[in-house]
Amino acid sequence: MKHNKYFLLVVLLVVFDQLTKLLAYEYLGGIGNSIDVNEFFSLTFVHNYGAAFSIFSNGGGWQYYFLSSVSIIASIAIVIWIFKTPLNRKFKLISLTLILSGAIGNLIDRIINGFVVDFIDFHYQGFNWPIFNFADIVIVIGVALLLIVDWKK
Repeated sequence: MKHNKYFLLVVLLVVFDQLTKLLAYEYLGGIGNSIDVNEFFSLTFVHNYGAAFSIFSNGGGWQYYFLSSVSIIASIAIVIWIFKTPLNRKFKLISLTLILSGAIGNLIDRIINGFVVDFIDFHYQGFNWPIFNFADIVIVIGVALLLIVDWKK
């Protein structure tokens, strides 16, 4: 079980993700409440009922079951993939660990709340990037790293 350190990292990242969401809830307090950090960055509390960039958010409820199922299946597949990946493939293992951490972090939200908590808000001169969270960041970094690692191979 030498893959344990990767699963420990998953636990740490999921805990950090959930802590940031709890802090966002505590300090922002409600949907749409926002704190401007500077002219292009705010902390804005929102409920995301959909997936990335709020796609499927107006699905009428079916998306909860669909997205939860996809997250569970993907998480199981990634755990298996981690175990099948040789220990000398460190960057691949880290990328899979990041993706798994983000998937679990958002899945916890979806199961407990029925939505995902998002709060990181970038905007500039009327352009608003979709609001996201720490789990989304680690998923994007993990996917990018996985693409780079596999592309180089």
